Amino acid sequence: MFAPGEFYHLYNRGTDKRKIFDTKADYERFLLLLYLCNQKSPVDIKLQGRTLEEARLSRDSETIVDIASYCLMPNHFHIIAHETTDGGISKFIQKVITGYTMYFNQRHERSGALFQGKFKASHAHEDSYLSYLISYVHLNPIKLFEPEWKEHVISDLKGAEQYLESYQYSSYRDYLGYKRPENIILNMSAFPEYFASPRDFKTHVTEWLNQGL
Repeated sequence: MFAPGEFYHLYNRGTDKRKIFDTKADYERFLLLLYLCNQKSPVDIKLQGRTLEEARLSRDSETIVDIASYCLMPNHFHIIAHETTDGGISKFIQKVITGYTMYFNQRHERSGALFQGKFKASHAHEDSYLSYLISYVHLNPIKLFEPEWKEHVISDLKGAEQYLESYQYSSYRDYLGYKRPENIILNMSAFPEYFASPRDFKTHVTEWLNQGL
């Protein structure tokens, strides 16, 4: 299904549209798994660290996917990635979802499936579509700021831009050049250079924000 070197939009939501992130710790665990599960070796968080700062030197140097961007929302997630090894995407997502479900169920005293079946994927077969997807993924948090923005012209553009920049659980800040532990999740050099600078990236996203995707 997936071909090394090709780009894919990966996503899934909670079963019955339930929340999959209830606390700051939940978001942080998923981000940690995005980093640690991107290797051939099994993941042992007790040995490799419970934070990105602790884990940064414990992962194998050989990854199984390259992650271009991501966004975590209360009841779903988005990732744009491509394989570096055969079967890398399927292995990576399976490890992330299994590891996070085990963590979430234990922490929140529940059992059973957390996600809505098998993860979904779309192939970004053209540059224009991949460029659009990067904006689409990063604009997801606007639904939390102004839920009906896709149906109407954004009413507070400056406020929306500020909200995007303050949102901690996407790679938007990384594209703007923020230095933070989450930088290690991404390998932007593996993707086409659509944006000449952080300013160019922000302009590109704002144009889609004005159009309502």
